[in-house]
Amino acid sequence: MLTVWGRKTSSNVQALMWCIGELGLAYERHDVGHRYGGNDTPEFLAMNPNGTVPVLQDGIGEPIWETGAILRYLAARYGAPGFWPSDPAMRAPVDQWAEWAKINVTLSFTGPVFWRVVRTAPSKRDPVAIEAALAKLNGVLAIAEAQLGRHAFLAGAEFTPADIQFGHVLYRYFDIDIARQEWPNIERYYQGLTQRAPFREHVMVSYEELRVVD
Repeated sequence: MLTVWGRKTSSNVQALMWCIGELGLAYERHDVGHRYGGNDTPEFLAMNPNGTVPVLQDGIGEPIWETGAILRYLAARYGAPGFWPSDPAMRAPVDQWAEWAKINVTLSFTGPVFWRVVRTAPSKRDPVAIEAALAKLNGVLAIAEAQLGRHAFLAGAEFTPADIQFGHVLYRYFDIDIARQEWPNIERYYQGLTQRAPFREHVMVSYEELRVVD
């Protein structure tokens, strides 16, 4: 049994839960963080001194934090060879694109765009800053657009953790009220993700509790 600490509206928790769903693993999840609190208690900080979510415990093993590390752990322990290849040469592109998505896409979208649009009151939004952030994000998404023009999934022919690191951002990207340019390959890819039951259950989650209004 896996135990997860983290609220379902956390994008990082959503990535982890999507992975758990794809692997068909049994779990229990505790709402922690944001309005639920609990991430500053001595008990939680003993598991993760950063006070961030998610945290995963597999059975009686040591708690694991940092989403990328957790995904690699689950993929290595429970994933099929196509999901997380055992051959280092075959695994490297998966890890490469997963890291690329985490460092470039998530960091270019979550704070600079999502926070400024959803987690900032309308009267305090900065349209110039949002436009600049979208221009930077577009430069990153252009790389994914080209890659997905060559492959069915981000790292190649099969669904892998790279798609989880990239794809979990796309629901909010396509849902929030922003100006988006056309991305035919990304849009095709995203529509495919929405057909996956774990994606619908764990990623296509309302974020209204995060919205700030005047």
